[in-house]
Amino acid sequence: MRIAALAAVAFLAAACGGAASQGAAPQPGFTLSASTPPAKGDIDAFTWSIYAEPPTLDYVYAFDYPQNMILSNVCESLMRWTPQLGLEPGLASAVEQPDPRTLVYTVRSGVKYHGGGEMTADDVVSSLRRHLDPEVGSYWAKSFDRVASITKSGPMEVTVRLKRPDSQFNQWMATSAGTVANPRSATDCTGPFRLGAWRRGESIQLDRFPGYWGKRAKAGKVVFRFITDPAARTNAMLTSEVDGGYLIAPDSYARLKGGLHFGKSLTTVNLAFTNLKGALSDVRVRRALSLALDRDGFVKTGLQGVGSPAADPAPRDAWPAQSGTSKSIKRDVAAAKELIRQAGATGKKITVATSPIGTDVSLLATAVQAAGTEIGLDVELKTIAPDAYTALFSDPEARAAVDLFPCTYYLSITDPLASYSIFRSDGFENYMGFADPAFDALIDRAIAEYDPVRRAALTAQLRDREAEQVLWIPVAEWPTSLYLSRRITGAPTSIAYMYYPWAADVGAAG
Repeated sequence: MRIAALAAVAFLAAACGGAASQGAAPQPGFTLSASTPPAKGDIDAFTWSIYAEPPTLDYVYAFDYPQNMILSNVCESLMRWTPQLGLEPGLASAVEQPDPRTLVYTVRSGVKYHGGGEMTADDVVSSLRRHLDPEVGSYWAKSFDRVASITKSGPMEVTVRLKRPDSQFNQWMATSAGTVANPRSATDCTGPFRLGAWRRGESIQLDRFPGYWGKRAKAGKVVFRFITDPAARTNAMLTSEVDGGYLIAPDSYARLKGGLHFGKSLTTVNLAFTNLKGALSDVRVRRALSLALDRDGFVKTGLQGVGSPAADPAPRDAWPAQSGTSKSIKRDVAAAKELIRQAGATGKKITVATSPIGTDVSLLATAVQAAGTEIGLDVELKTIAPDAYTALFSDPEARAAVDLFPCTYYLSITDPLASYSIFRSDGFENYMGFADPAFDALIDRAIAEYDPVRRAALTAQLRDREAEQVLWIPVAEWPTSLYLSRRITGAPTSIAYMYYPWAADVGAAG
């Protein structure tokens, strides 16, 4: 899973991702689609907008939208996240689990690297072991916490032995955690496109790889243009300077309506607490803020009506269809005022981070201020520069100046457990320092459960315990947004574009 700054301008800092259930639908006037219409033919090239230049294209550090959106078409993983957010074989043609602590991957044969040579089982072992090397400092190391060993167990076979059962590990193998690259170069991979020219500060080009083992890409090349200003991105789409892009700013929806598509994103908009001290040390104050918040108003204004109010940290599309987990929070200002009175918190101060990074961030911060003021709290907004907002996700000192801040949270695997694992006492995203041995033990039980329905039942217990403590405030579920010009089609609409080779499906619309 990953956490990022909620923004119309940019989606900044990242921390960490079956069949999906019927989930949150946008407000009337918008619909979710599984994909855009299939391409009718090949195309020489298309141009794609991206809000920032990747700092690196090494898969062990591919932990945010820009890197993954590009690398998903260049490098491949053992498993593959499908556009329907399911799981299927990737560079592993099969996976078997002879016991709860062993996974055996059959490595696909005849797979060629862009730079020459064929992928081997030794390459798989080498690629996965990079995440275990503390000198490398992989951003995906947490996915390997339960790994005891990774070894070549046959000519084209790799065995992963676990210290303890881990239902999440094989799912992580569809992300950058499962990427296989040539040991000689982290970017010499096997995908449908290979890296072309990288013009620093301007663009990255991908060229179709003629030796690809799978379905041939429909486009001869893709050029990713770095356009940091959202208005400039929108204008580039309207003038056909670029052919498309993901992560459309909500305040651009109306202008781009003719080519706009929405899909499942496993993404929630939230308010993250940075500490459980002061006024927020009392769970009644945290619950009161949640009850008083106008979620419907935020969806209407901050997300331009595209989304739905959220009651849980885990998005509804992450749960198995049989789990029946749908919940809601009814706004109740009177009840919230009473909780503040009971807590003796009237007039107490809390500080909320805001930023000109985007109207959605500022609108959510303002909504919190309005809700808090209405129920008797003294809510101060602290403005943080856009380029400093990302520090809230990694720097405890940056968080020390605020009590809570707006953020988006998206999953990289289709499993609601990923949303609650962040509240472990040792969780990187556990910003408020919550520690409960019983909660940690229940997470461990859920991780060890391989049956998705039984695991969802354990996760529902975690959901209920989190709700009792109000460890953060879920605000809205937010679909993936995609714009395509009239000349191209075929791109998936779901968040699978982070790890699925989506650009290979894009071709001529007519």
